Amino acid sequence: MRLSLLLFLAATALAATPEEWRSQSIYFLLTDRFARTDNSTTAECDTSVRRYCGGSWQGIINQLDYIQGMGFTAIWITPVTTQVESSEFGDAYHGYWQQDLYSLNEQLGTEDDLKALADALHDRGMYLMVDVVANHMGYVGAADSVDYSVFNPLDSQEYYHDPCDISNYDDQTQVEECWLSTSSVSLPDVDTTRDDVKSIFHDWIGNLVSNYSIDGLRVDTAKHVQKNFWRDFNDAAGVYAIGEVFQGNQDYTCPYQDVIDGVTNYPIYFPLLRAFQSTDGSISELAVMIENVKSTCSDTSLLGSFIENHDNPRFASYTDDYSLAKNVIAFVILDDGIPIIYAGQEQHYSGANDPANREATWLSGYDTTSELYTHIAKANQIRNYAISQSDGYLTYQNYPIHTTDSVLAMRKGPAGAQVVTVITNDGSSGSSYTLDLPNTGFESGVSLKEIFSCTDITVSEDGTVPVPIESGLPVVLYPSERLGGSGICE
Repeated sequence: MRLSLLLFLAATALAATPEEWRSQSIYFLLTDRFARTDNSTTAECDTSVRRYCGGSWQGIINQLDYIQGMGFTAIWITPVTTQVESSEFGDAYHGYWQQDLYSLNEQLGTEDDLKALADALHDRGMYLMVDVVANHMGYVGAADSVDYSVFNPLDSQEYYHDPCDISNYDDQTQVEECWLSTSSVSLPDVDTTRDDVKSIFHDWIGNLVSNYSIDGLRVDTAKHVQKNFWRDFNDAAGVYAIGEVFQGNQDYTCPYQDVIDGVTNYPIYFPLLRAFQSTDGSISELAVMIENVKSTCSDTSLLGSFIENHDNPRFASYTDDYSLAKNVIAFVILDDGIPIIYAGQEQHYSGANDPANREATWLSGYDTTSELYTHIAKANQIRNYAISQSDGYLTYQNYPIHTTDSVLAMRKGPAGAQVVTVITNDGSSGSSYTLDLPNTGFESGVSLKEIFSCTDITVSEDGTVPVPIESGLPVVLYPSERLGGSGICE
């Protein structure tokens, strides 16, 4: 009986703390758009009409092999709460127009289905992150027509700020108190300064995490709620939480880490996009921001690293160059922080602005042989292996060791177990050449393995590494002698 209990506890609460989340690699998906219960790969999903397409929690369970095959150790799913009814303005398939905190969205499945998803992940040693919203509720209609009684439990106007539009995002009071939408589908902004509202949210989030064995939270619109709300909310959840702070200025974004475990790394996102969306991007700007974030954020290992999500145009909407796509993926996975890959990115989906960037993953047929699927798998493989080989890998801050107009070389990890990543925005049509790379920390004569091509490279007598750059592809180097039994290039 005691053994059974221990196994049950291990299966339902594998991870919670920031320390345990550092080592994860996250696959982010919109539940409605990832996989259907019937396993269809042909069911229509017209993103332009903004309707439910039939994805479900059971559908996710059906495709966990596909996710785990890329080396991911966690998934992040969109909000699970009951949403507004369908309207002429579209459906709340995305989960950010909630009306009832205490019931689940029946379009996505049942309570048993959500619990089964958590169990299925935990059985694989994987973690479940759930998106949550504390900033607002959702109502079909303009702000002056809201019937507050439909909300549960915040069912009275007194719980909300008075309607107003955000006209100036440099005015933090407006950002926190005004509504994100006041027309068509309005988003009543919850007055989270009230003690009774705080208590309601604390009780709710604790119960949600406990009832559904949730391992971590992604917190929507974190910058739209006053900072002193988040630490107690994070503590009430009892698990790692990462807040969405949609702002590229590190001086604005990083201080949120004082009140919530992690934040999405928008300060890196913007210069990373500018550096690689074309062959004319600025590598130096990205290198500078890496250092800025390191010196400003309190713990870069808990930031969320990404190049795609459901709020920003997909990378392939800027360029269809696969080499550039492979470079940004290598950066996201091998930089500091917790990598986040958005469902469909591995299939080179190219949707631009919302709703075009919310395509159905099933229409790809879940192709496990596609270029970016296998590329992501290799990048996650070396990251996961490097973590297993060195206790200091995760907390060793990545730093640029060499930059040119088109190349950024980075090192992460302690001496002898470091990963050196070389990325370039030369693009697929770039010429082939050898880069004599200094400052890698590898000793002369050491044999290295290039992870993507499995090429052998020997460190020169002067300590430089002759790195072959071909067709603008990224290069990842790791000591050959440490790869024995790893399954990498074997």
